[in-house]
Amino acid sequence: MRRWLGARVRPRSLRDTMVSVLTLAGIGSAVALTAMLAFVISPGFAELEERATAGYHHRLQTVLAEFPETMEGIAREYAQSAASDRARDAWARSVFAAHAVDAVAYRPVSAKDWAMRAGSGMEWNGQDSTAVRLAEALNRIDLARTGSRAGFYLPVGGEVMALGLAAVMDRNGRTIGHVAMARRLTAVDLSDVLGRAARIDQSATAGTDIVRRHAGVIDIASPIRSADGRPIATATLRVSREVVLLGRRVLLLAVAGSILLLVFMLLMLRRALGSLVLAPLGRVERHMRRVQASGALLPFEDGGRGDDEFGALGRSFNAMLSQLKDLREQNEIQSFALGRSESAVAVLHNVRNALAPLGTILSVGLVPEDRGDRILMDRALAELARDDIAPERRAKLVSFLRTALDAEAMARDAVRGQLELGRDAMRQTLEIIGAQQARAHERPGRERCDITDIIARNATIARYAQSVSIGFTFPAHSAYVLANRVILSQVIGNLLSNAVDAIVATGRGYGSILVEILPPVGGRIATRIIDDGEGFEPGMVTQLFLPGFSTRTDKSGGLGLHWCANSMAAMGGTLELRSAGRGTGAVAILTLDLDGSDREKAGLAA
Repeated sequence: MRRWLGARVRPRSLRDTMVSVLTLAGIGSAVALTAMLAFVISPGFAELEERATAGYHHRLQTVLAEFPETMEGIAREYAQSAASDRARDAWARSVFAAHAVDAVAYRPVSAKDWAMRAGSGMEWNGQDSTAVRLAEALNRIDLARTGSRAGFYLPVGGEVMALGLAAVMDRNGRTIGHVAMARRLTAVDLSDVLGRAARIDQSATAGTDIVRRHAGVIDIASPIRSADGRPIATATLRVSREVVLLGRRVLLLAVAGSILLLVFMLLMLRRALGSLVLAPLGRVERHMRRVQASGALLPFEDGGRGDDEFGALGRSFNAMLSQLKDLREQNEIQSFALGRSESAVAVLHNVRNALAPLGTILSVGLVPEDRGDRILMDRALAELARDDIAPERRAKLVSFLRTALDAEAMARDAVRGQLELGRDAMRQTLEIIGAQQARAHERPGRERCDITDIIARNATIARYAQSVSIGFTFPAHSAYVLANRVILSQVIGNLLSNAVDAIVATGRGYGSILVEILPPVGGRIATRIIDDGEGFEPGMVTQLFLPGFSTRTDKSGGLGLHWCANSMAAMGGTLELRSAGRGTGAVAILTLDLDGSDREKAGLAA
């Protein structure tokens, strides 16, 4: 928390930090408490709502089943009591008076059409009346499928009828006809029975029960089915979400009360911290500022705190100031000696890298002359001095002498080239020593340098640093940067020397070093030195720049990369090392400022 606050909020004082911490603690506690209450209270009320919803759903299904069952029961009573036409007419009038039946119909077995008797709500008032449509719908019913008894719903025009069928038997048990009892199923009927708002929708014919939850209500839909089980309409019961709303109110009250309690506790804690902790710490901070401004290690007055924690802190602080006074004097003496020692070690390290190729170059130049070739040349000259030599023999001797002289001239040129490399290495060594005559802490002057030329010179010298075959690849175009030419040459020489050492450590006897100069970005240019040496683990990057650290136990020193990083920083640049792991090689990235003219060109190109 403290690290996050220091990086993101950056308070100006400890008071701000404590206020921020307490505020975040209060917010976090409130969120945690709200989540806990939500997990405890909400599931309970949600379960109660599920149970209530299941009860309403079951009740709706029961009521939908009761309407056709009631009509079926009335039809059975009618069928048992009305064997004659007169009895059926009298019983029909009693049915209309005693039951909520809208129509009674009878059809003998020998007839094709139903004889309809309608109640007061279904008078015969034309061909489009509900009674006529009900008779037509009854004529379409297949009584063989429905059986002797059946209760179901029947769509009649824009209405839904609850229908009950029963077979009329004679004394011998033979079926002589069928009776049908019909009653309209309306939303008012459902609402009266269920005690909740309900509606019937013939356009929605879903085959399954559906429960839809909205913000404040729940719609429970159940299909109304015909004799063949096909849904012909949907009955929807709407109930309010009283349980969930009650749970939300309880949750809000609990959260509000808890938050108020937390705010009260945080305010009291903040006040206590301010008087007991922050005020004494403020006195310590003001005293430390006076010490910083004056440079005098003055003793701290604890304000009479006695033997509590701040009194002990004041006494310990005064003891520390006394020790710091002694250590300051010792540090001033030791820092001078240490700086002088590190500077000398760094100079010797760079001089060693610059002189390393001289041993190889001189050993190549001191190879003993092959006396056999010289004897052969003397013999050929002596033989040519004779007059009795055949022309063919003379021509062969002349060709041999010409080839031998050319080979000797090439050898002399090779030795001259190696001596020139040695001269460059010696000149670089003298430049290193001369550059150290400047003041130790003076920022090196920067000039316009061609980094490609510096890389080429150091690559030629580094090729002779070890007895391995190294393939160098670097750009041919010039790239000008702002740096100290001598120091930049030392840095690149150190990096190339380290790359050669890494290749030698693989034991292959050969390797390659690739140098890339990337396009300028933001007025700066990056140079990458890539080798296929042993590499290093990615977690060792920070250790590589520590003074005295080396990845190989057989190498002494370890100041090269430390000095290179400091030198690049002194020239306004950076040095970065990367590797994917052991055996994958390494990449060194040098970043420097562009020269003024090149920077303008880069800006125009961008």
